[in-house]
Amino acid sequence: MRIAILALQGAFAEHEQMMRKLGVETFEVRQAADWEQPKDGLIIPGGESTVMLKLLHELNLFEPIKRDIERGLPVYGTCAGLILLSKEVENANTPYERFATMNIRTCRNAYGRQTGSFFTTASMKGIAKPVPMTFIRAPYIDSVGEGVEVLAEVDGHIVAAKQGKQLVTAFHPELGEDTRVHELFINLIT
Repeated sequence: MRIAILALQGAFAEHEQMMRKLGVETFEVRQAADWEQPKDGLIIPGGESTVMLKLLHELNLFEPIKRDIERGLPVYGTCAGLILLSKEVENANTPYERFATMNIRTCRNAYGRQTGSFFTTASMKGIAKPVPMTFIRAPYIDSVGEGVEVLAEVDGHIVAAKQGKQLVTAFHPELGEDTRVHELFINLIT
């Protein structure tokens, strides 16, 4: 198995470390030529969604990645990645098109500024024990549409969901030691 990790900005190195712990090969996607490599899935990390979108469009990565996700390439988006995969986004202030492949409506920067960041644990469907969740200027999913399964909620807000082979979390499991959310993604592929 080989996973592409979008490495334009954000916490991509931490996702690489998680995959390494699970014995999964990864490679970084920084330019269009990188995307042409064989891959079984894609991770879109947290970071600044507006910056990522700008770079995706400028580097001619947006269209080929969107096409492959629409054709069924498994994808896992954390935080900013969740925003990029959302069909609708509140508080979106970018001229750039998102991938918009998941039937979810997302509230961007829902927990406020950096000082509104927090850590908690909560149950997540498909994982036996509560999952550690680190939220940094995080979004949450306001509502879900057809085909979307809610996997976790914190304080009445949806923070993890799945649609087909697409998985999103508003939190950053890559910033901890627990590999179970990444294992859930691997299970979507196999």
